[in-house]
Amino acid sequence: MWKLVSGTATTAPVVTVAGQAARRRTFAVISHPDAGKSTLTEALALHARAIGEAGAVHGKAGRNATVSDWMAIERQRGISISSTALQFAYRDAVINLLDTPGHADFSEDTYRVLTAVDCAVMLLDAAKGLEPQTLKLFEVCRHRRVPVITFINKWDRPGHEPLALLDEIERRIGLKCTPLTWPVGIAGQFHGVVDRRTGGMVRFERSPGGATAAIEEHLAPAGAAERFGPDWHRAVEELDLLTLTGADHDEAAFNAATTTPVLFGAAVANAGVRQLLDVLVEHAPPPRPRPDTDGQARAIDAPFSGFVFKIQANMNPSHRDQIAFVRVCSGRFERGMVVTHATTGRPFATKYAQQVFGRDRETLDEAYPGDVVGLVNATALAIGDTLHAGPVVSYPPLPSFAPEHFAVLRATDSSKFKRFRRGIEQLDAEGIVQVLRSNARGDQAPVLAAVGPMQFEVATYRLTVEFGVPTELEHLPYRMARRTDPAGRDTLQTERGVEVLTRDRDNALLALVLDKWRLRALVSEYPRLVLEPLLADASYEAVAT
Repeated sequence: MWKLVSGTATTAPVVTVAGQAARRRTFAVISHPDAGKSTLTEALALHARAIGEAGAVHGKAGRNATVSDWMAIERQRGISISSTALQFAYRDAVINLLDTPGHADFSEDTYRVLTAVDCAVMLLDAAKGLEPQTLKLFEVCRHRRVPVITFINKWDRPGHEPLALLDEIERRIGLKCTPLTWPVGIAGQFHGVVDRRTGGMVRFERSPGGATAAIEEHLAPAGAAERFGPDWHRAVEELDLLTLTGADHDEAAFNAATTTPVLFGAAVANAGVRQLLDVLVEHAPPPRPRPDTDGQARAIDAPFSGFVFKIQANMNPSHRDQIAFVRVCSGRFERGMVVTHATTGRPFATKYAQQVFGRDRETLDEAYPGDVVGLVNATALAIGDTLHAGPVVSYPPLPSFAPEHFAVLRATDSSKFKRFRRGIEQLDAEGIVQVLRSNARGDQAPVLAAVGPMQFEVATYRLTVEFGVPTELEHLPYRMARRTDPAGRDTLQTERGVEVLTRDRDNALLALVLDKWRLRALVSEYPRLVLEPLLADASYEAVAT
């Protein structure tokens, strides 16, 4: 059982909201699948002593599974498919780490998480550099002006030259790299790192089995030169070159999201992870005033406010309940306080508030800006909803991504239709899939819409395991969706290669279209027809041009 660690610091308590907020560091790790994101998440928790041993993503013999990948299907597949909140104390800071799915099929979940963080750690595989999903997630960070720290992982395996990796980052995404550590030894022959702040070397030695923190030895420059000779001198020469080009950390430029501090390590060996934690505490920004829907920033010490960025049910089979994850934006949250649900204007009681650590949880009595509060069985809440006390505030809604895959779902056992319907409603509320319906298909055959096909796999798995409902999928040929209106629905009902359905979560009318050529023909034939693109619809630009 993983130990839940509170955010209480070892120093004297800071009682003001602003003082507590200044201690918070809320960040997410973004990466391409298999870059080592879950492994790094586990290693960070290990170094903060939130867990006793780091788990293995692929279930290596004698190793626990990772605390962040808590779903059985995640452990079976060795990938993250759901975001997870972890909170722990490190030094005098409170760390809120939001683990995110790396697989492109779950990018919508990752997007929501990135709205709830103040910083991101961009994780790169030393042998692969910038990969497609990393680039997509970085663009979300750029759009939201989220500062990014880069951690180049797997330096214990063969990979690219460090200068080449920095050049790729600067060339492809336009961030100036300002390394804070530098590897001693080429990729695959990793001795340790140069700490640019001290000029000395930190030598790493992997612990037996790799489940505990790497053994660190601090060496002065003379000692490092004597022991590692050419590797040390090469690292020093490369750092001298970087210094000449002005690649030094600038706090203002980092906070403006124009530069990225860079560190090197090997998460699987827990090497270089403590240095990353130190950089997060010393340089990552604390929570800032967050703009509301009118563009007005609500002060950190204003009365409590927050927004729901995730909903998750059945995290623990012994509970079988639903949790709404709320990012605190301002003020002090107290368990039991009655706040206002901005969407309805109605009061909302917060009696059942919990702190979540992977799938484990404990009662939470208070929280501050940057923290994540789990509200249990808050069925009245939806993703994107705002809660507040005091003056009215509403934060911008979290839009849905444009689906590109569609399938009809049916229960194979008609006697379990009530459970089938309840399960579908739950999956829709969590944003696992979008649920579409039409009178022609009926309630017993909803259409599931997804960004990627693996979402269907998760949906059917959870219906079977959590609700006891076996199902069958019938894939549909449509490849894009457009928002339309009642007039458009009437016009399109007799057209081939298109079908109009209603989305459950907001009653929006979505026209499902076979492909971009069919869409182009519809636009040409009905120039006044409403066919609006949805967020992140990559195919729209090609059609429009």
